[in-house]
Amino acid sequence: MLLRPLRDQERTQYNQVVEHPLQSWEWGEFRAKTGLQVERVGFFDNARLQKGLQVTFHPIPVIGGTAGYCPKGFMPDEEQLAALRQLGQQHNALFIKLEPNVAQKVGAPSGHHRIAEFLLANGAVPGKPLFTRYTFQLDLTRPEDELFEKLNQKTRYNVNLAAKKGVQIVEDTSDNGMEQYVQVLQETTSRQGFYAHGPEYFRTMWQTLGASGMMRIFHAVYDNQVIVSWVMFIFNGVLYYPYGASRSIHRDVMASNLMMWEMIKFGKREGCHTFDMWGSLGPEPNQHDPWFGFHRFKKGYGGDLVEFVGTYDLVLNPPLYKIFRIADNLRWTWLRTQTKLKRLLPGK
Repeated sequence: MLLRPLRDQERTQYNQVVEHPLQSWEWGEFRAKTGLQVERVGFFDNARLQKGLQVTFHPIPVIGGTAGYCPKGFMPDEEQLAALRQLGQQHNALFIKLEPNVAQKVGAPSGHHRIAEFLLANGAVPGKPLFTRYTFQLDLTRPEDELFEKLNQKTRYNVNLAAKKGVQIVEDTSDNGMEQYVQVLQETTSRQGFYAHGPEYFRTMWQTLGASGMMRIFHAVYDNQVIVSWVMFIFNGVLYYPYGASRSIHRDVMASNLMMWEMIKFGKREGCHTFDMWGSLGPEPNQHDPWFGFHRFKKGYGGDLVEFVGTYDLVLNPPLYKIFRIADNLRWTWLRTQTKLKRLLPGK
């Protein structure tokens, strides 16, 4: 199989062979605009593109060099790792983080251990996750009435309640829609004290992805005010829910519940076969986990809990990688401490 960098005119073919929006050509353009170095390579057989891979390289302060990131790529194999090592050398990378888009329904026979063994035998080690290991996925090929019946009883009640209260779900995939989302997100992060990308990150995302049709923006409106705003992705037959925000007012009208149901209906109208809810806790979630509420919310829509292979760092510079991991652990400890302080001292 021939491996080479991809050309701009191969964008369409590339997007047809990759599986996830974070591997899409447009996402790479967006990340380049945020200051990252982006590499795309194609795997060709008889001059036909069979597989593609996109990697971003992030500068590492103080230590020097870069960290590579390959989110939601295809099943790891020897050709993939060889390509990643070559790209890593070109960018002086200490490691490249892999989070393959390979999932298995929880409870079903799994081959994840064989993939893990392969990666560990070829220079990779378990890494700090950027994506959650689990998510809920819903089969959108089922009839709408069947999907509605699969909702948890409480979820179904809340969906009906929001509709009766007069909550309206509207699409506003526009500059104004993005500004509305940013406004609601800023209130959400201020209230809940968690980390989120800043306004310019999302504005740049919209400027880059908006024309592709991959990125869609929806609002839940009540009493003539946007109280919930979501950014959705559509890519190769799969609907994704990556970003959501809500205001603190009118929480009793259950707008988010109606929003999720309307997104299920939207995905069916768009011809999607699967709705990926972009992350959850595992099969035995800790009720004290700060993300437990999101997990319970998504579970109410009847999807299957699936488990991905996980996160692995392909180590290219072992001595500096060890130093990086120590420094990174200290950094995250500091960030968690700051988040706790914000929750304890909301006025600070």
